[in-house]
Amino acid sequence: MRIGFIGAGQMASALAKGFTSGGRIDAAQISAADKFEQSLADFVRSVGNVATCKSNQQLVDDCDLVFLAVKPQNVVDVAASVTGIDESKLLVSIMAGVSLSTIYDRFQTKRAIRVMPNTPCLIGRGAAGFCLGENAKESDASFVRELLETVGVAVQTNESQIDTVTGLSGSGPAFVYQFIEALSDGGVRKGLTRVDATRLAAQTVLGAAAMVLETGEHPAALKDKVTSPGGTTIAGIHALENGGMRAAVMNAVEAATDRSIELGKS
Repeated sequence: MRIGFIGAGQMASALAKGFTSGGRIDAAQISAADKFEQSLADFVRSVGNVATCKSNQQLVDDCDLVFLAVKPQNVVDVAASVTGIDESKLLVSIMAGVSLSTIYDRFQTKRAIRVMPNTPCLIGRGAAGFCLGENAKESDASFVRELLETVGVAVQTNESQIDTVTGLSGSGPAFVYQFIEALSDGGVRKGLTRVDATRLAAQTVLGAAAMVLETGEHPAALKDKVTSPGGTTIAGIHALENGGMRAAVMNAVEAATDRSIELGKS
């Protein structure tokens, strides 16, 4: 199988590098096309011995699975640049907000999968959601899941939930970065150096997340194990509740989800 990327930016490079590093795909099976020569050069430098195509049409002709890794506003131009994406080829879109119905209409195929990855796939710690188009096969879903799991975790959803995936794990890294920065600010305010405070804050978030994933326990149960009666942690949690942290985070996910829906409509 040959895998092609229309668009060779950071996310495409991260995915392709993950596929090859995980041993699932050889670099020689990958092709890329991009209107920016520097993006193509960076893609080759990152991934290895891949083929570069002079046009999107050449890539489509050469490949069995085609990733649409361009910005959503470029979907019309990309669709106009190719023909022959029939159901002998699997189309995988990572364009935020672009619905399957738009893909069907623009590319004249229903053998498609819509994926929402996130930036931590750059270091193999991504979280992605995906949904199947009408004529995508279960074997397509299994293959795409295997590919995505080489750069993190992947969950299959209905398309109605993909915008929520965008709001939660797609936008979520930025929310977590802001939380890490706030933890670090708190440490600095109480006398730590910025370097030490940021290092401790980031490792604390990393360790807590690993505990959730590796133990399978509910976050509330893990929180209770840290929270002693009358201790330091419950004092901090009370301050967070007074500040409305829980509601603020829920509102952030809701706002990002709603924005994804708006982008899809436009």
